[in-house]
Amino acid sequence: MAHDHHHHEHSHAHGHAHDHAGHSHAPDNFGWAFAIGAALNTAFVIAELIFGYAANSLALISDALHNLSDVIALLLAWGAAWLSQKQPTQRHTYGYRRASILAALFNAGLLLVAVGGIVVEAVNRLAEPAPVANWTVIWVAALGILVNGGTALLFMRGRHSDLNIRGAYLHMVADAGVSFGVVVAGVVIMLTAWLWLDPAISLVIAAVVFWSGWGLARDSVNLALDGVPRGIELAEVREYLGGLEGVSEVHDLHIWAMSTNETALTAHLVRPGGSDDAFLHRVCAELSHRFRIHHATLQVEASGDACRLAPAEMV
Repeated sequence: MAHDHHHHEHSHAHGHAHDHAGHSHAPDNFGWAFAIGAALNTAFVIAELIFGYAANSLALISDALHNLSDVIALLLAWGAAWLSQKQPTQRHTYGYRRASILAALFNAGLLLVAVGGIVVEAVNRLAEPAPVANWTVIWVAALGILVNGGTALLFMRGRHSDLNIRGAYLHMVADAGVSFGVVVAGVVIMLTAWLWLDPAISLVIAAVVFWSGWGLARDSVNLALDGVPRGIELAEVREYLGGLEGVSEVHDLHIWAMSTNETALTAHLVRPGGSDDAFLHRVCAELSHRFRIHHATLQVEASGDACRLAPAEMV
């Protein structure tokens, strides 16, 4: 949902512009996806527990607990998406957008914990091969492919634009993979009696989930530490600002994430000829279009000599 609006220029010692252009509020469009995903997965957890006890299958019961972590992750991401839409307050002047970064961080942690659980279970199974899983396990795991795969499709569209949506998507894809592995292992074991195949496939799946979770963890930690979001190069933004008509110097340039899908920038531009609204708004619109930086605040100075933030070592 893109919309452009410009704040009036602040009357400041040097001329100061602040702009929002083309915001992308991805989580707003995914409320229904979170609701459907959480409901489907809650029902599936209950089904796994019931059939797991009935079939005396440790695999199904442990997978039910793993899927419960997914329900928690979905609810967490949904709550963060809702919080990020809340209006700013006197205390929280940016609103609660950052909650989405915390949720992505927590989601990454859950994924990595789930990997640990799968590995421990697989190693135990390799040491003591379990009896062949019966048809109940195979059919319930097949249902898991449909539930998790279907939920993943709900989030597929937003996985590149929002880290929080990506977290939910990765959880679901990982679980669909786990369920697929259980079905394949179950069928092959019934045909060959290779009991080691079940934990072996689990270890391969754990490696894939770990790779996904590690990437999510790296990106969410970077955002939590106010790092420049992935996909934006600071040097390119500096070069663009430095090449603007009349600009002789750029300093105190900062780029950080306000949420998992919204980036902010502040910078001081030394422009001896002064500035006007048209120049400032044109630059902000260009930053939004070129770099997906929708929340830019620019301070224009006639000379950088008096600015105490001009030296490179000053932050």
